[in-house]
Amino acid sequence: MHDSTDLPYLKARVQELEEKVEQLRLSRRVLMNLIEKIEKDRIGFLHRLEKENRKLHQDNYRYAKWLLHKNRRIVELESKLQDTKSLNSSK
Repeated sequence: MHDSTDLPYLKARVQELEEKVEQLRLSRRVLMNLIEKIEKDRIGFLHRLEKENRKLHQDNYRYAKWLLHKNRRIVELESKLQDTKSLNSSK
């Protein structure tokens, strides 16, 4: 079997390994917490981007609608101007 001098060494070695295991567990918990925080931040960022994207689409839609309205108004005014010119030239 083993010498009695090996026993204190082996006990110290077991203690050292148990401490390392505990440190690894702690490190794992810290890393898992960091991963969870990063994931929450990423999801929050994606939600903000989606919200901003919807807002930009709505703004773009309203602007396009406004432009279309203004273009129609310009066409109407140009048509009236043409009609007025036609009436004036026929007199």
